[in-house]
Amino acid sequence: MTSNTRMRRLLGAATAVALATTMAACSSSSTTASPTSSAPAVAGGSSSAPAPAPAPASSPAVSGSSAASAPASSSASGSPSAPAGGKIKSGLKVYFIPRDTQNPYEVLADAGGTAALKELGGTVVVSSGSTATAAAEIPSIQAAIQAHADAIVIAGNDPTALCPSLAQAVAAGIKVVSFDSDVTCPDHLFINQADTQQIGTSEVDLLAKQIGSTGDIAILSAAATATNQNAWIGYMKQQLAAKYPNMHLVSTVYGNDDPATSLTVLQGLISAYPNLKGIISPTTVGISTAAQYLSTHKNVKITLTGLGLPSQMKPYIKDGTVKAFELWNPSDLGYLAGYAAASLASGITTTATGAKFSAGKLKDYTVLAPSGTTGPSVVLGPPTVFDSSNIDQFNF
Repeated sequence: MTSNTRMRRLLGAATAVALATTMAACSSSSTTASPTSSAPAVAGGSSSAPAPAPAPASSPAVSGSSAASAPASSSASGSPSAPAGGKIKSGLKVYFIPRDTQNPYEVLADAGGTAALKELGGTVVVSSGSTATAAAEIPSIQAAIQAHADAIVIAGNDPTALCPSLAQAVAAGIKVVSFDSDVTCPDHLFINQADTQQIGTSEVDLLAKQIGSTGDIAILSAAATATNQNAWIGYMKQQLAAKYPNMHLVSTVYGNDDPATSLTVLQGLISAYPNLKGIISPTTVGISTAAQYLSTHKNVKITLTGLGLPSQMKPYIKDGTVKAFELWNPSDLGYLAGYAAASLASGITTTATGAKFSAGKLKDYTVLAPSGTTGPSVVLGPPTVFDSSNIDQFNF
């Protein structure tokens, strides 16, 4: 054998080895480091759970590399990708970051997300502070980054303050989903509990029906920076101006989703406005606090409505303190957010307008185009009005 022939064979063998090594590296999954002992506890299914069933045939499927190595485009105008034969990845780790960990509404929403990831063979880590502030949420975002989470699902306590930390998460290949209360950061999908305008206008309509469309009213909100609350209140004001000229909004106060603070500002309203006829409280903590107070102070004749949990509000419907209020199912909201996060992290869907994904028992959803201050979004569905005729049918 000539020296030239031997050289060609050696070069060919080296090339084959290099090519095989490269292909193996591209097809293997990266190993996720285990959280440190100080990391939040994991809730829901474990990563050793059985692999999920393939997505329905109508669901878009995966094409190309994983979402972590090739983030989906956040363009609202681009056409959705059309992968073929995709499944949700098994073993996904999703951080759920509620507005605070003690709010009963948030607890239900997080439980819905945990149920979704358990169905999909993944895990949920619920992590946040005990107060509804952006500062309390930032350490949890950092913890998700350090734990190499696949996705973050967050209810924002401030529309902008969380953006630098969430940008770090996106840069680390983590998919970001907001739910309940949106953020203004780019590169995320918002899971909206119901059409924003519909929530605001319907609460005004509900109160107007109960007070004869006349009188002084007030709003007992959550935090002054809460994106969802402020958006709803904006539409409430529009509805009052357009449809109810004899209803006058005299004040908006903020209870910060804290029962003690909500009670204090409620008492302030009652003292400052002795002719107050109605209160709208678009927060489950605010409305339950106000209902409890009014139920024990029958001399205070104020009509109360807003957004409440049926389980909390049932006694006040039964005793006549509250005639009607509304809400969606927070467990379903968290469940939908969990499926959306898993679909994004698996490369099954994107944030492009028209992109689709399947959400288990909730069926299929389509990403909507940005509108106003809301970026790409998905809407869970219209709120339900609860009163004495149906309150016993709901337990959440």
